[in-house]
Amino acid sequence: SRKQIKPLRTVVAWRGRAEWDQVMVGLYCGDSRLQQEALDRVSAWKSRYGHKMPLAVDSTAELIRCKVLDSSGRVKSHELILSYGLALVRFVNLITERKQKVVNIPLRQLAREVDIPIWIVDLRHELTHGKLPPLALCRKGCDVVLDWLRKTYWSRQLGNNLCEENEDEDEEQEGVEENAELDNDAWD
Repeated sequence: SRKQIKPLRTVVAWRGRAEWDQVMVGLYCGDSRLQQEALDRVSAWKSRYGHKMPLAVDSTAELIRCKVLDSSGRVKSHELILSYGLALVRFVNLITERKQKVVNIPLRQLAREVDIPIWIVDLRHELTHGKLPPLALCRKGCDVVLDWLRKTYWSRQLGNNLCEENEDEDEEQEGVEENAELDNDAWD
């Protein structure tokens, strides 16, 4: 008889599908207490996973952290601009650097290829090379990028959660583990 070969499993930082879903919902819920709990869980994942942490998870956490800080009312607007600015610059740089080839391709072209609004690249340029933009523009940029991450990454993960009722937890976990690969290479 032929021996069936099982697919290789990917080791992930989260305990299972339920923890993944809980963090995803927590990050996007809008309740700063629940968002902070989700951010704490992402920090634990990062301590376990290190540099293998999916870029989308890392970027989402950085941007949500800015929103939680903003909603606390304890930080001055200039400091908020710098926080939002760093998170936005890192997002654009990390996402577009994956698409860079041997020849440098303009960021605007790379952004078009992955459906990031061009004005986000322009905002990144201002934050990096120009005068700091108003806080309202940084907030708007954060919201747009979070929406892009939700549609491009998180919703794809959630879609894989729509499984048959009779599937067991191991199969669900395998789906999360397989989709962990949607980290850095998914946007290539």
